[in-house]
Amino acid sequence: AAAGGLFGAEGLTVTTNIANGSPDAIARVAAGTSDFALVDINALMRFRDKDKQGSARIKAVFVLFNKAPYSIIARKSRGIRALSDIEGKHLGVAEGDLSIRLWPAVAKQNGIKAASVKQSSISPAVREPMLSAGQIDAVTGFSYLSAINLRDRGVPADDLAVLKFADYGCEAYGAAIIVNPSLAAAKPEAVKGFLRATVAGLHLVVKDPERAATEVASRAEGGNRDLELERLRSILRDNILTGEVRRNGLGGIDPERFERSIDQIAEDFKFEKRPQGSDIFDDQFLPPL
Repeated sequence: AAAGGLFGAEGLTVTTNIANGSPDAIARVAAGTSDFALVDINALMRFRDKDKQGSARIKAVFVLFNKAPYSIIARKSRGIRALSDIEGKHLGVAEGDLSIRLWPAVAKQNGIKAASVKQSSISPAVREPMLSAGQIDAVTGFSYLSAINLRDRGVPADDLAVLKFADYGCEAYGAAIIVNPSLAAAKPEAVKGFLRATVAGLHLVVKDPERAATEVASRAEGGNRDLELERLRSILRDNILTGEVRRNGLGGIDPERFERSIDQIAEDFKFEKRPQGSDIFDDQFLPPL
């Protein structure tokens, strides 16, 4: 998602629009057509490294997903119960999928022969249907999406193995808020206000997830409130309210962990110049703990 708007003395007047994935959202913020966007922070690193123009100064100012939701979702009936079982299996990878970008680091860390895993590039629209039909053994995706979508298609929950990369040594952060650098320089109080509103919204969601899921379902064509509530509870548990967040607060990073996550990205992505954590994340706009 991308956001823009006018900043008045009484507060923020925000309009929202939907971007076509993280690269599109980052490009909009770089161009100044959006002031803020929610993007994958690892996609931001790759985008900045290749685009030396408008994106070079963009930084994340708030991390929403303390743990990235990258996962392999597999059928136990196809012989996959743990990550080590993936060797020799057939893995479906949807076009534009972000999980596969961290797979080389996770495979290396767990002693898995990645070359033994057959990979097929597939359309996102057929990812769950192909797995439910047994045409492939597993797929990469986000833990809160594919697994719940598959159960909605009738695949028994006890036949699904959701192998979250975070449980196998992946240190990556996930979705984060980025801001246009010109706006951040000219109106830092507006950025701080946007983050205060984000934190306030998160507190409301944690307090009343049922209402939040109802809101989301009402805005999505064909939205299913029960599915959205299950997704939300999964995200809160696995990605947002982690042990690190409970210790250190919402929105920030652990600098040493962040540096290790950049090294893991480098297993698959050849940086022209490896960034430092401070090149990617700026904590000066965060509210007090």
